[in-house]
Amino acid sequence: MRHLYVNGAWVPSASGESVDVVNPTTEEVVDRVPAGSPGDVEAAVSAARAAFPSWSSTAPAERARFLSAAAGLLRERADDIAATIATDMGAPLALALKAQTLMPVGVLESYAELAGRYAFDAGRVGNSLIVREPVGVVGAITPWNYPLHQIICKVAPAIAAGCTVVLKPSEVAPLAAYALADILHEVGLPPGVFNMVSGRGPVVGEAIAGHPGVDMVSFTGSTRAGRRVAALAADTVKRVALELGGKSANVILPGADLETAVKAGVAGAYVNSGQTCSALSRMLVHWDFYDEAVRLAVGFAGKYTPGDPFAEGTRLGPLVSAAQRDRVIRYLNLGQEEGARLVLGGTDSPTERGFYVEPAVFAGVSPGMSIEQEEIFGPVLSIIPFGTEDEAVEIANGTPYGLSGAVWAETGEKALAVARRLRTGQVAINGGRFNPLAPFGGYKHSGVGRELGELGLEEYLEAKAIQM
Repeated sequence: MRHLYVNGAWVPSASGESVDVVNPTTEEVVDRVPAGSPGDVEAAVSAARAAFPSWSSTAPAERARFLSAAAGLLRERADDIAATIATDMGAPLALALKAQTLMPVGVLESYAELAGRYAFDAGRVGNSLIVREPVGVVGAITPWNYPLHQIICKVAPAIAAGCTVVLKPSEVAPLAAYALADILHEVGLPPGVFNMVSGRGPVVGEAIAGHPGVDMVSFTGSTRAGRRVAALAADTVKRVALELGGKSANVILPGADLETAVKAGVAGAYVNSGQTCSALSRMLVHWDFYDEAVRLAVGFAGKYTPGDPFAEGTRLGPLVSAAQRDRVIRYLNLGQEEGARLVLGGTDSPTERGFYVEPAVFAGVSPGMSIEQEEIFGPVLSIIPFGTEDEAVEIANGTPYGLSGAVWAETGEKALAVARRLRTGQVAINGGRFNPLAPFGGYKHSGVGRELGELGLEEYLEAKAIQM
């Protein structure tokens, strides 16, 4: 069994218990990680607090040097780490390399660059000097769907800011976190700056969120779990950053290139087998083009054949666990019970082994249906008709979430005008690509705070005014 990483060393868990890591393609146990305890969290927080005075006073350029060195090693090991993610999480290998590994490398490099140029002494306001200082010890709690990227989105800016970190990776897909810990150890990051305690959320995650020695908790996961983290953190009045669920709308306006918009929308719904908080799981199409959009969507979606993540050309890997597969199947049944038409896909497993579901497309979806309102986290696309632009905006904004979205229109100006009306943290217009340097985060139940870019760094900084 693996160990925990605390105070610059690999140490056994005080609990002596473990969690099986299951390959979702084969359903076989491929590794075991410690099921950490509150005592392990206590040791990690103590190490982080002891390291904070020295690390917070380390020159930003020196902090940047460590991040840059880590990015270099991560890039060198990208193929191996991608294979690890394809094994314990099930992402197709090409996606595991490009989005799950190389994109985090770019994010890490961006924070190495930003740490070296950010104005931590922001300047004067009247007779006051404004300085930005690290918030302190950060508890980072991360999910399984992007098991390296979500860690980098928290650890990189925290370290760049001068904070120290206690990380709890998801116990479902934890192996990329271990690879990162090895890298941070190898580049010589001082002991206690980065600590990792694996284990279950109700034990390790809650111990981190409620610990009085943790100054900030940054959580990515479900909205339900985010509420729990925020409640625990409130007792010690610590800063909380939450990146939570989504039910993002892909709005296709009359005059848009329908075929391109539908093709991109299907891809946006099915990326990472739909296990993406910003997935475009709702497609909104004008009544005049609705039937054609359904036909196109079925055609494009049918090309997403589930397969082995290591097989060439696989576009849909398995879902991460049996529980996740069963959750998606429940929604497929619920959608039909509420009157939507399942025009592609089914509830039977397409394979004898592995946690697979077929790509699914629902037509005849009305606002307010469960499949239109609730995050499913699987390869399920709901297609919803609208009559006017105002109605489209109302439907798009009509869920509790507000994380991402897309707008397609005849002109960029028209798409931008509608994008400005969407209550969501990001919007792509006419196929605009995801930008890992732009702030990412949500409105409403999709969270609090931002990750990535300069705003992502500032989540981990306090502002101080020094009167002169």
